[in-house]
Amino acid sequence: MAEPVCVQKLPYVVELEPGKYWWCSCGKSAKQPFCDGSHQGSEFNPVEIEVSEKTTIGFCGCKKTNNAPRCDGTHTQL
Repeated sequence: MAEPVCVQKLPYVVELEPGKYWWCSCGKSAKQPFCDGSHQGSEFNPVEIEVSEKTTIGFCGCKKTNNAPRCDGTHTQL
């Protein structure tokens, strides 16, 4: 199993409007924390998240979370 790229050891705290978003799980996207298709040809797939009202989310930046796409503090163990 391939390892994702650890982009940063902190969450990406993003304010989102209602809609669908795709979190980058591979770490190769140039549009972090969101997917830009860089995973194509790999075993990684983006994780969809649907937001029903304006909200702020802490997206995992280390790509090791056990609560994808949200940060669960795993980065403090790296």
